Amino acid sequence: MTDQELTLRTELIEACRAMNGLGINKGTAGNISVRHGDGFLISPTGIPYDKLRPEHVVAMNWDASFTGDVLPSSEWRFHRDILQARPELNAVVHTHSTKATSVSVLGRDIPAIHYSIAAAGGDSIRCAPYELFGTQELAHAVVKALEGRRACLMAHHGVIAAHVSIARALALAVTVEELATQLLALLPMGEPPVLSEAQIAVVLEKFKTYGQQTPTVQEGLRHAS
Repeated sequence: MTDQELTLRTELIEACRAMNGLGINKGTAGNISVRHGDGFLISPTGIPYDKLRPEHVVAMNWDASFTGDVLPSSEWRFHRDILQARPELNAVVHTHSTKATSVSVLGRDIPAIHYSIAAAGGDSIRCAPYELFGTQELAHAVVKALEGRRACLMAHHGVIAAHVSIARALALAVTVEELATQLLALLPMGEPPVLSEAQIAVVLEKFKTYGQQTPTVQEGLRHAS
């Protein structure tokens, strides 16, 4: 195992534990994958996060073969298919966060109630139709729901967030839960007003440089003389 692979395995384990610490997952319901080499690394099935060690993380190939004596997460199919379909994404986080899963039970998308929805890549977070967990049918539904997006819901199931790194994918999963919390708070008052496609397009453009530390790309800033 190379130092780079060990680092990725350790980061994946830390993120699994962080999901529960952040309150967006319980037990071992969630799972995480990250692109590596000619395939990907994925959390194992059924091992409590506090018991995970780097050797428990499963290395999988695109043909579904894997190495080691530990079985991969039962959701390996959608992890594989997302990473194969979206080369710009390197990590996938799946959670059963309470509020977002509640919205998924309603079978509805999360609309643009807050500009932070742009973090998911568009003006909505779609809800994929229900399919049995661990199946190829679910993988197909998820890949479709993620077209042009980095996050989606799965009806009666949970959340998927994908990004360029495990850290970014985990942060996006938190954002989805926040948006779902806001939506559920608003629904008793009726359908909430939403931002327009044009308004979200402006935010998407701003997000291209959001968080970067180059003053020249931030309007109104200048170095003190």
